[in-house]
Amino acid sequence: MGLFNRKKEEPSQPNREIAERGRDYAIAKRHGDRRAMNKIVRQMENDGLASADWDSFKAGQSEYDDIPPIPKTRRNRRR
Repeated sequence: MGLFNRKKEEPSQPNREIAERGRDYAIAKRHGDRRAMNKIVRQMENDGLASADWDSFKAGQSEYDDIPPIPKTRRNRRR
């Protein structure tokens, strides 16, 4: 009767705006832009976000970190 009729909880979807901030943070981190990193973290702290929003931030950050960096070119090196 009610054995197979249970509703399953769907995992919460990440907030796209917050995830985009996390992606911007990861980009700034990869490029070594401390000023942008600090600005993004300050904005996040001033907004007073919940833990779910921080999870969205981390998801956006890891989404960008999963992309491997482009290897640097070898210029003027003899083989």
